[in-house]
Amino acid sequence: MTIPNLRDKIKIVFFDIDETLIMKFEDILPDSVLPVIRKLKQNGIIPAIATGRSRCSLPTKIKALIAEEPIELFVTMNGQFSVFQNKVIEKHPIPTEKVQHLVDFFDAQQIDYAFVSDNNVAVSKITAKQKSALDPILTDYIVDKDYFKHNEVFQLLPFYDQSQDELVKNANILDGLRVVRWDKDSVDLFDAEGSKARGIASAIKRLGFEMENVMAFGDGLNDLEMLSTVGIGVAMGNARDELKKVADFVTDRIEDHGIYNFLVKAGLIED
Repeated sequence: MTIPNLRDKIKIVFFDIDETLIMKFEDILPDSVLPVIRKLKQNGIIPAIATGRSRCSLPTKIKALIAEEPIELFVTMNGQFSVFQNKVIEKHPIPTEKVQHLVDFFDAQQIDYAFVSDNNVAVSKITAKQKSALDPILTDYIVDKDYFKHNEVFQLLPFYDQSQDELVKNANILDGLRVVRWDKDSVDLFDAEGSKARGIASAIKRLGFEMENVMAFGDGLNDLEMLSTVGIGVAMGNARDELKKVADFVTDRIEDHGIYNFLVKAGLIED
C-alpha cells in the first residue's frame, strides 16, 4: 500500500509504549526512537504517549527518553487520565463503592489484585502470579489492600488467567466496566466508556486539533479504538492480527524500526 505524504495533515502523533516504543520483556528501546521524537518536534509535530500504563509506571528507559527530549502530552491508563504540561485535562476514576464491590468478590475467590492511580500502583498481596504479570512493567509498587479507600483508582488489575474468565464474566460485578486482557495472568478493569480514543479526543479538543490531524501507533487489543478513531492509525508489524485489520497501515516490527520507517515514508520526518 502506498503511503501518502502526510506532512500537512498530521499535527500530533500518539505512541503506545509496550511493544511499540519499547520491547517490554527485553527492555530494549530501539535507537531510532529518540531521533523520532526529536525530529517530530523540530518539524512542529507534537509527540505524545497513549498507554495502558500510569505515569508512575513508565519504563525506566522511557522516563530517560522523556528527560532528554521532553514529551508533554499523556493519555494514560487506557484513556482514564489525560494530562498536558502536568495539568489534568480529563480523568475518570472508578467510584469507590464499585471498587469495594470488586474487592469483595476477588477476596472471596482468593484472586489478588492491584490498584492503579497516577501516582502509585498498590497490590493487595505479593504472589508469584502477581509478580509474573507486574514485575516486567514495574517493581516499585506498594502493598496496600486499602489503597482505594483513600486514593482515586482508575484501573483494577486482578491477577487471574483465562481459566477464570467465565467465572468473573458471570459474577455480575462488571456493570459499567470493561475488561481487557493484557497478560496471561492479568486483565485491566476500567470504565466501560474508557479507551485511549476517548482520552485522545479530550486531549486534542483542549489543544484545538481535529481527529483527522492525529496519527497513532500501537500493537495491542487496547489500541483498537485508538487506531480506528484517529486520522491515521498505524499497527506495528508485531501487532495483534485484530489490530492490523482495523489499522490504516501496517509498518515494520518494533525491532526493525517500524515507527521511524513509516514516519519517513509519510513525510513527517527526514531520514
